[in-house]
Amino acid sequence: MQHTEGAAPARRGPRSKAALIALAIVAALLFAGFTALGTWQVQRRAWKLDLIERVTQRVNAPAQAAPGQGEWPRINAAEHEYRHVRLTGTFLHKDESLVQASTVRGGGFWVLTPLRLDDGSVVLVNRGFVPPELKDPAARATCNPGPVTVSGLLRLSEPGGGFLRHNDPAAGRWFSRDVQAIAQAHGLTNAAPYFVDADAASSPGGDSARAPEGGLTVLAFSNSHLVYAITWYTLALMVVGAAWYVVRVERRDARMQDNAGHADSDARSADAPR
Repeated sequence: MQHTEGAAPARRGPRSKAALIALAIVAALLFAGFTALGTWQVQRRAWKLDLIERVTQRVNAPAQAAPGQGEWPRINAAEHEYRHVRLTGTFLHKDESLVQASTVRGGGFWVLTPLRLDDGSVVLVNRGFVPPELKDPAARATCNPGPVTVSGLLRLSEPGGGFLRHNDPAAGRWFSRDVQAIAQAHGLTNAAPYFVDADAASSPGGDSARAPEGGLTVLAFSNSHLVYAITWYTLALMVVGAAWYVVRVERRDARMQDNAGHADSDARSADAPR
């Protein structure tokens, strides 16, 4: 059989009813899923904005007494993280721990020192940052052996370690401020479940001889939820657009098939003997 040169390819007929129902179900599920994800991101954005506002208020509020032992079981991020606190006690410098840090001052270490309070409890205090050359306590200024008052931000424990790096208590290598593990490594009992990032007022700061330098807590909260919400809602609209296009094409093909059927019927009628 020979094909006429230049003949137009045969058009696909309308999809079957079952195929259209399947496409409609898929489109509905995709639309519902994308819309739900977009709405979730809107809710997350509202939560994040509220969190930022609450943290900002806590940081700028006057320092209050740090939570005592009676409050420890109720310590949580939503109510206590970044609260501006103060506490008085004596540093246990022999139990100092160095935690690897990356700051605006470069790479180095956080100096975590237990502070023994009058009631016998212990709170780990992040006294601040030291560069590698001041890792040895002997290279720094002489520490105050008597009672001190520290103010700073309450932080929750960071268990486990850093990214792809695990704490090694036996070797004294720390990549996160894991309060429980550090306290256990030094044999400290009755330790608070949080630590305090000392502020600049509680740290000598200044030149390297007076390190560690406090007040370097970074308050940064990623808030890309609006972008994510727009992305999900855009995908939902694209599903609607694709569904509208399919409906339009199916209606066109159905009309063309009906017209072709009428033409064939007319042609047969014209060819029939009279």
